[in-house]
Amino acid sequence: MTDPTAHAAASGAGVLELLRLFKANADAADRYAAAQLDKAKATEPVLKAFEFLPVDTSRKPGSLSGIPVGIKDIIATTDMPTTNGSPVYRDHIPTADAWVVERLRNLGATLFGKTVSTEFAWRHPGPTTNPWNRKHTPGGSSSGSAAAVAAGLVPLALGTQTLGSIVRPAAFNGVVGFKPSFGAIPRSGVHHLSQSLDHVGFFARRVDDVAYALSLLMGTSDRDPHGRPVPAFELDLNEGLKPLAAPRLAVVRFAKWEKAEPEQQALFDASISKLRSAGAIVEELELPELDRGNWDAINIILASEGAVIFGDLVARYPDRTSDHLKKLVETGKVHSATDYLAAKALQEKLRSDFTAQMANFDAVLTLPAFGEAPEGLAYTGDAEYCAPWTLIGVPALSLPAGFGKNHLPLGLQIVGPYRQDLRMLRVAKWIESALAFDGGLPHLH
Repeated sequence: MTDPTAHAAASGAGVLELLRLFKANADAADRYAAAQLDKAKATEPVLKAFEFLPVDTSRKPGSLSGIPVGIKDIIATTDMPTTNGSPVYRDHIPTADAWVVERLRNLGATLFGKTVSTEFAWRHPGPTTNPWNRKHTPGGSSSGSAAAVAAGLVPLALGTQTLGSIVRPAAFNGVVGFKPSFGAIPRSGVHHLSQSLDHVGFFARRVDDVAYALSLLMGTSDRDPHGRPVPAFELDLNEGLKPLAAPRLAVVRFAKWEKAEPEQQALFDASISKLRSAGAIVEELELPELDRGNWDAINIILASEGAVIFGDLVARYPDRTSDHLKKLVETGKVHSATDYLAAKALQEKLRSDFTAQMANFDAVLTLPAFGEAPEGLAYTGDAEYCAPWTLIGVPALSLPAGFGKNHLPLGLQIVGPYRQDLRMLRVAKWIESALAFDGGLPHLH
């Protein structure tokens, strides 16, 4: 008779699938996290996804009982170091959990270590490799979280996105990456890169799993004044999300479309044909002002706020901070208050405009990246296809959809109007079902 725990681990079972298994088989729940820890220790010399692995994987009661969750290493944990991907914080153990970590503990989740982040979630990479090919980047900044889910070590992991740090690595690793609407999940206890742009989100194997995570982890905190709660919803463990049948999809290519790899373009167009055949209404949509203005605006906001956050740090620790971080501070100090306020005003205008532009559509279909993960670990990839949606704070999800010429994953990005997270997720569930793509687990070597 097949051991259900071993089968779940080998098949890369998702959160809802595991919770249903654990409900029927308590022994499986007790064994699963311990088995995953053994697997993580065995793969760590190659994958290097974790800064710190858990000591205790014993199960606690709650809605996420028995579910191992990777925690990005810029998110504070009182029982494990939080290094922020920086030598400055090498031995730092916070005195309080981040809001989202406290919520996970209360839900009975198993905090499955700290996953590697680039330095302060900016560009200086950590050692994590792509599980599909160790010579390629996993993307960043949520590199360890994406790689750990892709390798089947955890079914759920926390990430953050300030430019493209959830959606892009999810695409590079062949998993679902979800950035909720700005403010949906409190960021208190999460090290800021830019208060106006930082989002907390998730990596998982299924759309249902990130939707379930959002339903449990959305909230507000007095310590995060940027909180803008999204409408609450519940998810049935047996049924999952109800797909939004025959959705109206707006295809957004942007002027940068020509930079995308031919295989990524071909996969995108083939996916559109398949979705049309399945009943979707698909139309091209141009968003010229968002296309033209987003990159300058998001970088002005990020650098200006980053200079305030990290200015003293790079001055105090020039030998322990990267050139990337120093350059961010230097760039931010050059921007005037007028530049910053103009970028903030454009951010609000573009967000408002997008709601009106989506009046006849349920979601946007676009690219999450220009193609496969780049070779080498020094460069984590281009965030230009993620930046527009991060700037305006709308929900965005990367869905695995195929492989490129190097047999590295390729994805699609699905975007919804601000605070319409549930509707966007229901569209994503329909697309996931219509495409019926399952890339399986990579063979680590």
